[in-house]
Amino acid sequence: MNSDFSWLKPGTCTSPLGYRASGVAAGIKAAQADMAMLVSDSPASLAGLFTSNRVAAAPVQLGRRHLAGGQVQAVVVNSGCANACTGPEGYADAVEMARLAAARLGIASELVQVSSTGVIGRRLPMERIAAGIDLAAAALARQGGDSAAKAIMTTDTVDKQGAVQFEQDGTTITIGGMCKGAGMISPNMATMLAYLTTDAAIAPADLQAALASAVNKSFNRITVDGDQSTNDTVLLLANGAAGAAAITPASPAWPRFCAALDALCLELAQKIVRDGEGATKFVTVSVSGAADAADALTCARAIANSPLFKTACFGGDPNWGRVIAAAGYSGAAVDAQRVQIYFDDVCVYDRGQIADAAARARLAAVMQQTSFTVSINLNLGPAADTVYTCDFSYDYIKINGDYTT
Repeated sequence: MNSDFSWLKPGTCTSPLGYRASGVAAGIKAAQADMAMLVSDSPASLAGLFTSNRVAAAPVQLGRRHLAGGQVQAVVVNSGCANACTGPEGYADAVEMARLAAARLGIASELVQVSSTGVIGRRLPMERIAAGIDLAAAALARQGGDSAAKAIMTTDTVDKQGAVQFEQDGTTITIGGMCKGAGMISPNMATMLAYLTTDAAIAPADLQAALASAVNKSFNRITVDGDQSTNDTVLLLANGAAGAAAITPASPAWPRFCAALDALCLELAQKIVRDGEGATKFVTVSVSGAADAADALTCARAIANSPLFKTACFGGDPNWGRVIAAAGYSGAAVDAQRVQIYFDDVCVYDRGQIADAAARARLAAVMQQTSFTVSINLNLGPAADTVYTCDFSYDYIKINGDYTT
């Protein structure tokens, strides 16, 4: 618990005032919830980040266009079909999806954000989408956040949601959120799908700055498999329903808002890694002593994305050579005679000196844990960074070996 904010349990995307949500089965996937709707009672300020993949899905293209208006009132998400690489027809489907939701809710279509997740290269089943939108609108509820979080899941095994609160001049401000993602996770701009809400009043430009900073420390610091989706989206809505004064970067409440948002984003991002496809272990890769910030991140990502390192983690194999090898090919400045490597508190390599038998025995025990930290001190400068990853297991291959069949 941080003194500036507290966790709300249970917490959902509808924990802040003025939001309703729902999750329904539209028939896009067999016999399970596959469409979610999130609605603010009034138009909200909007901030958003999308995939930097040059192959961007139709809903991402439309989302960028609607983001320019700075406001949103509804978000509609379908799982089971990504609506990616579907050409002009797919874009028209995304536009129609927004139009249908807007008509059902009685708002302008420019106030609707749409997202899709699932298999690339398939058109949306628009009759089912239309029916699902009607069902979702009818099911909207203040307590609907939990059902919405479940409806956006694809290969996820658990839903991912949370909420935090802090005080602003005697008024309780809440930030809630939900996300989905378990595979195709290595973002450079956002991550998979994430939707954040707050009842604070914040202008779009300020909200965008806060979101960009939070995402860079959380969703941009995770990897499951090194692959970036065509559909990655993170949105933040601020509707002011708490009734407090607007928060700006000059406000005393601004640091509290940013700290709470940072914490929620990191919690959600780490839940994605912990639920990585087939994952059995959560691994923190921490690099320090890098020559500059770019080197720190480059080195951390190379290690976190190394298939050899990740499979060693799965097998409990204390092969620290894979760590220093990844650091060496990462492109960061590395001098093997200066590097120090720790697994939790066990030093396995110290500036050219290899761990003794006792240390190797302790290392084997660390590798059997479901969560541990690999720390690499390059001893070349002041920069540091951290990336969160998971292991590669047999199940990852099984899940992705027949994903479309």
